Amino acid sequence: MPTPAKLPGGSRATAVWLNLPNLLTLGRILLVPVIVAVLLTRFYGREFVGLALFLLAALTDFLDGFIARRRKQITRLGKLLDPAADKILTTAAFIALVEIDPLVTPAWMVALIVSREFAVSTLRSVAAVESMVIAASWSGKVKTVTQVVAISLLIIYTQLGEFSHLAPISLWVALLATLYSGVEYFVRYWQLLTAPTPPPGTP
Repeated sequence: MPTPAKLPGGSRATAVWLNLPNLLTLGRILLVPVIVAVLLTRFYGREFVGLALFLLAALTDFLDGFIARRRKQITRLGKLLDPAADKILTTAAFIALVEIDPLVTPAWMVALIVSREFAVSTLRSVAAVESMVIAASWSGKVKTVTQVVAISLLIIYTQLGEFSHLAPISLWVALLATLYSGVEYFVRYWQLLTAPTPPPGTP
């Protein structure tokens, strides 16, 4: 049984880990099954309900990072959980959209997008083991934005009318941005591997 002296420290540690940014990230993960259930259930207005929930989840992606930096509440848990939550959200949404209409959201395109996400996650884990840091780049941010736009348009595809062609176009843009950012990560990792090692004692 822990002694009373250890309890305050444990409470402080719990408070550090369960701060607002991390709670927002956890909330994003918990919204995923709700979004999938809404998208796959036939009822009037499901597209707009699903879109609202998805955009709410996407908004927490911006808020958790913004708040963490502003309040200086960046934790190791947040660094691990935030990218995982993003991938869970987009992967689940894309798979649900394939189930809804595979002609509008082809499975092969989604498979490429999801494969890139897993490949980059694995690469960054390998780099971390080797004490290498592959920092996020502008292409990664573009990838995230294009995926959110594509998923949003695909959710309300049947409600777009004469603008329905924007949904498949946005999916192609998201696919190209996703693949480009994935290739860039591997190129940067290769550059880190092949960079000359400075002599001992070099500042």
